[in-house]
Amino acid sequence: MLRIIDTHSHLFTEEFDADRSAVMKRAKEEGVTRIYMPNIDETTIARLLQVCEENTGYCFPMMGLHPTSVNENFKIALQQVHQSLMAHREKIVAVGEIGLDLYWDDTFLSQQLDAFEEQVRWALELDLPIVVHSRNAIKYIYKVLLPYKDTALRGIFHSFTGDPEELNLMLQFDRFMIGVNGIVTFKKSAIPAILPQIPVERLVIETDSPYLTPVPHRGERNESSYICYTLLKIAEVLGESPEKLAVQTTVNALHVFGA
Repeated sequence: MLRIIDTHSHLFTEEFDADRSAVMKRAKEEGVTRIYMPNIDETTIARLLQVCEENTGYCFPMMGLHPTSVNENFKIALQQVHQSLMAHREKIVAVGEIGLDLYWDDTFLSQQLDAFEEQVRWALELDLPIVVHSRNAIKYIYKVLLPYKDTALRGIFHSFTGDPEELNLMLQFDRFMIGVNGIVTFKKSAIPAILPQIPVERLVIETDSPYLTPVPHRGERNESSYICYTLLKIAEVLGESPEKLAVQTTVNALHVFGA
């Protein structure tokens, strides 16, 4: 059996309330050995921590404010997230999910930038990795992180969907991995063409469940057990054995988050 780490999953959200135990069971049966869970905003903290507490040693919580939850009142939410980060410091494995999202519009770009930079500072102060959301915003992300390039800052660029130029920008940050998920299986995805440019030592695999469900389950709710389809697709594109890829991406994930 393949042994895989899901580096990014939201199994604590309400989409899984009816069958979360069954979802966890299926993940284990498919060889998922760990699930890393990024927070969304102040409203999801309690649920995140509860699910991780109920699955200690299998589910690991991150703490952060997602950029799509940033608005004109973001400082209140950011304060609550920071309080939870400090209160549960011994359990939190990363600051995430943080970053920028300009997919819909740039109405709150300045606020997103402020929130992102503040959370990067938390990570450095606490020696934690960051998990970065960068939808339609890679060049902005690059500019924010460039001053930290030679620091101890480390982490994952989650759900990479950029072009080769943007990939090259991300790869300049030696302590960061590139996260690939079910998008790689989509018929019109550009990711397979870019995959060979990602050193396998810099690659981690994720689901982003309940979103971005891979083929053949596209259109359904995503879950951690479906990570096997992403792994198999990546292995096919790279001409690697799934077993070797599973081992390498596991090593990579543990390098970021710690054993």
